Amino acid sequence: MSERHANVLVRPPNLYLGGLVAGCLFELLLPLGPGLAGGTLRPIIIGLGLAAIGATFVWKAVRQFADAGTTIPVDEPTDALVIHGLYSWSRNPIYMGLNVIYVGLSIALTSGWALLALPVLLIVMKRGVIEPEEAYLEEEFGAQYREYKDKVPRWL
Repeated sequence: MSERHANVLVRPPNLYLGGLVAGCLFELLLPLGPGLAGGTLRPIIIGLGLAAIGATFVWKAVRQFADAGTTIPVDEPTDALVIHGLYSWSRNPIYMGLNVIYVGLSIALTSGWALLALPVLLIVMKRGVIEPEEAYLEEEFGAQYREYKDKVPRWL
C-alpha cells in the first residue's frame, strides 16, 4: 500500500461512467436494439426507477460513512471501519448501488452494449478496486476487518 490508502486502478464512479459512455457510443455506431434512447416510455420508466433505487442505496451507504466520520474516496485514508446498517448485509453497498444505477441507465438509454459491458466492469471492480481495498482494510484494521469479512459477504 502507498501512503495510507488503497492503491486502486480507478475510482468506481469513473469506471461505471466510462462503461456507460462507451456502451452508448457503441450503441450509436452499431445498435443492438432500437438504438440509443430509441425505446418506448417503458424502458425509460423502468430504467430510471432502477437508477433511483440504486441512488437511494448509494446515498444511504454514503451517509453511514459520513456519520462514522470517515472518507469515501478510495484513494484517501479510511479512519473508521463501517460495519453496521447496510454494511452488515454487504461489504460493498455503494458498489451494489452503482451496479443498479448502471443497469437502470443502460435500460433507460436502451443501450445493449452498456449492459454487455457490465461483466467486464465487474471484473475490473473486483480485481482493480475491491481486492486492493480489502488488502488495505486488512492492513489498516487487522483482525477487526478479517472478522467482519468472515461474517459479511462481499455482495448480498
